[in-house]
Amino acid sequence: MAKITLKGNPINTIGELPAVGQTAKDFNLAKADLGRVNLDYYKGKRLVLNIFPSLDTGTCALSVQRFNQIAATLNNTLVLCISRDLPFAHGRFCKTEGLNNIITLSDFETGAFGKDYGLEIIDGILKGLHSRAVIIIDENCKVIYTQQVPEIVDEPNYDKVLEALKQ
Repeated sequence: MAKITLKGNPINTIGELPAVGQTAKDFNLAKADLGRVNLDYYKGKRLVLNIFPSLDTGTCALSVQRFNQIAATLNNTLVLCISRDLPFAHGRFCKTEGLNNIITLSDFETGAFGKDYGLEIIDGILKGLHSRAVIIIDENCKVIYTQQVPEIVDEPNYDKVLEALKQ
């Protein structure tokens, strides 16, 4: 389990992020229109998974906005913003903020993605939500980069994400 903090207070996740070099686990997530997608749906594209607890927090909103800017500069790469927020909230947020370079996906129904990827927070006031993390998956569904943000109120290290995408 990963040990992270929320405003300095220790909390834990259900496991560890997938290892670099490992084949990414399949997922079944809901799009804003309630359609379903899985990993194979994106085969042939690099994926940046921006994972966060909820769009209703300032840091999560900032990360989605920043990844929307980053996504506009990437070739053959999609940015998937994933949380347990309802798909309707994802759609409303993107419409309100004018975000159209990212894809929002929800793990609201079962939380299986959070469990399978070692992201589910298992204690504290955010229990059941996803930790803040970034995972990059290549065109062949191999994990090529992971970043577990150690303090959940902090944004991801965007420079390291961009550096990993250049390799």
